[in-house]
Amino acid sequence: MLKITPLISIFVLLYYPSTVRGECTCDVEDMEQNNGEALKFKLAAIATILVAGALGVSLPLLGKKIPALRPENDVFFMVKAFAAGVILATGFVHILPEAFDSLTSPCLGENPWGNFPFTGLVAMMSAIGTLMIDSFATAYYKRQHFDKSRPQLVDEEMADNHSGHVHVHTHATHGHAHGSADSPQEFALPELIRKRVVSQVLEIGIVVHSVIIGISLGASEDLDIIKPLLAALSFHQFFEGMGLGGCISQAKFKSRSMAIMATFFSLTTPVGIAIGIGISSVYEENSPTALIVEGIFNSASAGILIYMALVDLLAADFMNPILQSNSRLQLGANASLLLGAGCMSVLAKWA
Repeated sequence: MLKITPLISIFVLLYYPSTVRGECTCDVEDMEQNNGEALKFKLAAIATILVAGALGVSLPLLGKKIPALRPENDVFFMVKAFAAGVILATGFVHILPEAFDSLTSPCLGENPWGNFPFTGLVAMMSAIGTLMIDSFATAYYKRQHFDKSRPQLVDEEMADNHSGHVHVHTHATHGHAHGSADSPQEFALPELIRKRVVSQVLEIGIVVHSVIIGISLGASEDLDIIKPLLAALSFHQFFEGMGLGGCISQAKFKSRSMAIMATFFSLTTPVGIAIGIGISSVYEENSPTALIVEGIFNSASAGILIYMALVDLLAADFMNPILQSNSRLQLGANASLLLGAGCMSVLAKWA
């Protein structure tokens, strides 16, 4: 009888692993925490991550003063491919696994969270929603522009009909024919509108994730979690900022709009940390409400970033005729993509 009892115990442990894991995971760990020391590191994190994010997003925007960072240069393709790899790894390696952990936590009820893959569903729906927003917003801005420019085009066409050969002369001398439907500006407009929509949607996806991860850092009182997160998130924000800054630069916003978007990105994680510090006394990381909210928002953010990285950043650049016609540049862009994705994936060990 005594020999059978250990065998039964082992069988129970192997057969019901989730029950054992659930009892261990949801318990509040009894550890000594130095709140004062943790607060110092959190304040340092706010300053460090703010500077890293601001520097990362600002570098591509300085293309007017730094020739190598201009969007039309070859180096910019490799920089943007590196940044796109970072964003792609952020979605796949950082955010999506965290969302799965949150929504499949044993601290949540088996029904419905354990019976359906909500993480994949939310990520898929957010990617589809991003596609719809991308499509509808681009179409809307195109209609808005062409509706406004149509009367001008009609007036110029009537003037050209009256001018006869003068019309040919003005085109040859690059005169006032900028309103013509055949001008390069008209052909470039849809692409410019799309780049503006892409940069705005990408910022939304990055901002959602940045706030959540900032709250997680600010609410934690464990120095073993805070210290590695401080370094990892600094690199994380720097690289993500480069990706976003490249999109903003290509969208050719006005200087004021660029400054607002860059500032908004730079402040999101520090603001999240500040919110986490404020609610650290009442925040319970393993509470059902916190797990569900974090899981759903992380899933949505992952879907947005994965779609944007693959469709709007990588596909657009890698199918660009400039890249397709230059083998060395194509090889360099692919190497930069793998390097960016690899560097960000390694950071997943700490953040």
